[in-house]
Amino acid sequence: MKKEYINDINEIKAILRDADHAVFFGGAGMSTASGIPDFRGASGLYTVSDEPAEYFLSRECLVGEPERFFEFYREKMLYPDALPNEAHHALARLEAEGVIKAVITQNIDGLHQMAGSERVIELHGTVSRSFCDRCGRTFTPEAITEGERVPKCPYCGGVIRPDVTLYGEPLSSRAFSDAEEEIAASDVLIVGGSSLTVQPAASLVGDFSGDHLIIVNYSPTPYDGMAEYIIRESLTEVFEELVK
Repeated sequence: MKKEYINDINEIKAILRDADHAVFFGGAGMSTASGIPDFRGASGLYTVSDEPAEYFLSRECLVGEPERFFEFYREKMLYPDALPNEAHHALARLEAEGVIKAVITQNIDGLHQMAGSERVIELHGTVSRSFCDRCGRTFTPEAITEGERVPKCPYCGGVIRPDVTLYGEPLSSRAFSDAEEEIAASDVLIVGGSSLTVQPAASLVGDFSGDHLIIVNYSPTPYDGMAEYIIRESLTEVFEELVK
């Protein structure tokens, strides 16, 4: 970590020690150190095709061109060999120590749970669950990864899809409500690895009314003006320092 941020880290450690209800809100940058690309980076998902990634990950594509949807999903959204990085493990440790009360994530990779975090709110769902778009029966991820080009439900013939929120679909009302409650109760909110441009998830940060907002992100966000601390460093380095 650059020397000029050491004082900030020490101050943030003190804030966390005194926090009554600290919450972490994370985005795609949380998992880049695990080998999962973000969306807007130089090699992110928005750069892999002449057509926008938003289309391939949309309800429109799933319904209108399911073959293209599942081809993109299998090739670009699944990273079965990815493992939690130092930041995931640090957050799990902070939760185990009672410092972090909840993790709110926009990611769908399940790495927080793999690292040991227990109170994880997945705003955009997860690749670890699948369900039939017609009858609602649930399936393991293998129904998609090892199934037909367009996986079909053996009970009703509907399409088996990942349990993730696609463009053009609303967020889970339960997940969003849980996230609202955690942020309303928080006196410290740490945002990490998120551009805070994807709505309505990013609006949760705008609703924060606690004492300390801390943003750890390489690039500016629309909510930087609200933050008490802004650190332009890697999440792994920052969280390694926080748990020392």
